[in-house]
Amino acid sequence: MKQRPNFLFIITDQHRADHLGCYGNEIVRTRNIDALADKGTRFERFYVANPICMPNRASIMTGRMSSLHGARHNGISLSRDHTTFVELLREAGYATGLIGKSHLQSFTGLEATNKFQAEEGKYCPPEQLRDAIKNNRHGPEYDLEIAPKWKRPLAERVEGHFYGFDHLEVAADHADKASGDYLLWARSKNKNFDSLVGPENALPDNRICAPQAWRTAVPEELYSTSWVAERAGAYLADRANVDQPFFLQMSFPDPHHPFTPPGKYWDMYDPAVIKLPASFGQGNLPPIKAMKEALKRGEDKRDNQNPFVVTESEARELIALTYGSITMIDDAIGRVLARLKALGLDDNTIVIFTSDHGDYMGDHGLMLKLLLHFQGLIRIPFIWKDPMPNNLPPVEHGLASSIDISSTILARAGIQAYNGIQGRDLLSTKEPEAIIVEEDSQRKMIGFDRPQRVRTVVTEKYRMSLRQGEAWGELYDLQNDPDEMQNLFDDPSVGQVKADLTMTMLRRMIELQDRSPLPAYRA
Repeated sequence: MKQRPNFLFIITDQHRADHLGCYGNEIVRTRNIDALADKGTRFERFYVANPICMPNRASIMTGRMSSLHGARHNGISLSRDHTTFVELLREAGYATGLIGKSHLQSFTGLEATNKFQAEEGKYCPPEQLRDAIKNNRHGPEYDLEIAPKWKRPLAERVEGHFYGFDHLEVAADHADKASGDYLLWARSKNKNFDSLVGPENALPDNRICAPQAWRTAVPEELYSTSWVAERAGAYLADRANVDQPFFLQMSFPDPHHPFTPPGKYWDMYDPAVIKLPASFGQGNLPPIKAMKEALKRGEDKRDNQNPFVVTESEARELIALTYGSITMIDDAIGRVLARLKALGLDDNTIVIFTSDHGDYMGDHGLMLKLLLHFQGLIRIPFIWKDPMPNNLPPVEHGLASSIDISSTILARAGIQAYNGIQGRDLLSTKEPEAIIVEEDSQRKMIGFDRPQRVRTVVTEKYRMSLRQGEAWGELYDLQNDPDEMQNLFDDPSVGQVKADLTMTMLRRMIELQDRSPLPAYRA
């Protein structure tokens, strides 16, 4: 049996594709990630299966859409009953490690907004019969990542493996507020660490006035980005002299908000030189108009997870801070890749880079994410750098999805995939006619009177989004309108295009319906 490859799987958080030099950004400095793209393949049209953290990370792990694995939005854990590709790697003899953010289970511990509501005058079923699925993922085995309860390392609280991972060093939350195993480590390095975090302990700096931004007092060497790189390097050193292939997932909590790059990365980029997106301030979709009006009335707090509109100066400041976080991550990746080479592991290690979803980052004057599937939110970077020759070109322009990651890794490792996996092997199969993006929200967003369900279809030329219970939709010609500023959904001249896209969406959604479980018998 020929030598099996190692895998270093790098994930950032809330990182859009065009916030890298290799994807055309002329300001942000990402020389190490760019070098991966130069030596490997950069996928130009790589999309999320779901533009929210937990659902898309679960889709990466299972190779299945969120409507199938059930983690439809943040707050629903990935069921331990669902097979992950990491479990197959482990069963095939791979050492499996996870360092950094997992987010396969909720880490806030906040009370859910969607609950079973008893109806007056009707018999109320007992708790175990209130859901269509009896294992509804509530209970201690799904509370392992809740940050306020994280008193001991996750590895000490897990029985057996964790979704296929044997080695665990896990972080929860983001930026200055990162917690979990990382926080335990930081406190061990500095007993007064808690006095360094949060806006109440921030260093004075009146140059930045944008929401959710503060100059953290946490030094660079104690920041979560540095911890991820340090622990990943230590893991690689442990594997260097072991005759066993490894799969290491190195997952950075940044560049997710709040915006708190430490040390020199805080003011590495001057907001004055930041270019605003071409669509900044454009767009009249109902939620965008509602957010603009809420800001004028002073009713949008802009201090939570919901998207919000920003002024030009705020957008430049937040983009500049995000670039600082990205460059810090790039520097950390450079250190890990240098360690990989120094240990003699680089000639048999496949390095993969991606993110779990994007961010509006000024598109149409918005920040953060939720329910509007602009390219900045659903299109993410994906780079495959393989030391062995393959059939991939330097730049791949075909449509691809985060559900394809698991199938591709398994195929490259020589492992047969399980029944029901929906992704394709990017190294050997043809692109689909369309990509589907799903999103269900748990909470209301400004501009809506109820939680939303959105389904998006992306083809070679178009993006169309439909919403349950809403009279309006979105349709953009991505070739002639790449910034998605002209919504053609109600334009009668594209009626046939809309009909064709609807048929394409329906065919692809049928294709993505479940083929699991296998039958026990033939009827």
